[in-house]
Amino acid sequence: MIVLKAAQEKLLNALQAVSGIVERRHTLPILANVLIRKNGPSIEFTTSDLEIQVRTTVEFDGAPDAFSTTVGARKLIDILRSMPSDQIVTLSSAQSKLTLQGGKSRFTLQTLPADDFPLVQEAADFGPAFGVPQKTLKGLIDQVHFAMAVHDIRYYLNGILFVAEGRNLILVATDGHRLALAQARLDADIPKQEVILPRKTVLELQRLLRDDSGDNTIEMRFAGNQAKFAFSGMEFVTKLVEGKFPDFNRVIPKGHKNAITLGRAPLLACLQRAAILTSEKFKGVRVNLEPGSLRISSNNAEQEEAKEELEIDYAGDEIEIGFNVTYLIDVFTNLGVEMVRIELQDGNSSALISAPDVEGFKYVVMPMRI
Repeated sequence: MIVLKAAQEKLLNALQAVSGIVERRHTLPILANVLIRKNGPSIEFTTSDLEIQVRTTVEFDGAPDAFSTTVGARKLIDILRSMPSDQIVTLSSAQSKLTLQGGKSRFTLQTLPADDFPLVQEAADFGPAFGVPQKTLKGLIDQVHFAMAVHDIRYYLNGILFVAEGRNLILVATDGHRLALAQARLDADIPKQEVILPRKTVLELQRLLRDDSGDNTIEMRFAGNQAKFAFSGMEFVTKLVEGKFPDFNRVIPKGHKNAITLGRAPLLACLQRAAILTSEKFKGVRVNLEPGSLRISSNNAEQEEAKEELEIDYAGDEIEIGFNVTYLIDVFTNLGVEMVRIELQDGNSSALISAPDVEGFKYVVMPMRI
């Protein structure tokens, strides 16, 4: 039976949209597969890792019969990638095998029964749906995602805090050493929410959301421990992280008396050069601020040293402060702006970084003893 017939590009795009959450190694072999469900011309592709489920529906040519199976997602994608984008491919099924044909190439793949595929149990009590422009949400995620913790035992830090109230949408990420906050004003009121989205969900949304300025909204619904997103012909269900996120308002310093505004690109270049001679483990750089100049220096266990200097417009206190250079490089790499503002109190207080052109963005980074 012919399941579908389409251009390589169309089938590949559908599979790539859902395959981001598929793990290469899994305790359940079927989770490496994509669930293919056919109902007439429309075909659903679904993947899951037991906590997140992604589904997209696409119209294809093929037999009108209903059909379902599961097949290895990565293998299918790797085969399709190796074919020309305008190649017409056919997917057909016979005796629990799936055959992919394109031109004179033919691949026969093993399948597992569709009934064995563990779909995520959806919550019964989702709240009201509300829409946010995809471009807005993607922009906010881009500004904060790098500050999320990775495999922290404080599991509530392995994700992003999503706060919605009135017309304000705030995203916050922290790993305990630095904190990034981004906010946007929406055109309409949205229901009050305060949930923690898991790291994997955040990175997947960042990959899938579109940042073009068309009329692309993402529809969101939240339940006690689940979130559901619908956008660009996709449906995304994810578990939420339980736990209490730190009070971010207490972390953000207020009233620092020393501030400089300078070009992001030259500062980033200095930091990247200084980082080359930091010690592998500590990644520390020393920053000296004095009227008219900003000096950055680093050294390592081999007694090697780097020194950088920037001329700046500054007339405040002389300050010497140490930072983990990675935390500074991260923020300046992800902020696509021309100018950045750095506020400091003294050598022992955290620094506040913002951008004059990005309203509502704040980045707090703790100092480091060097």
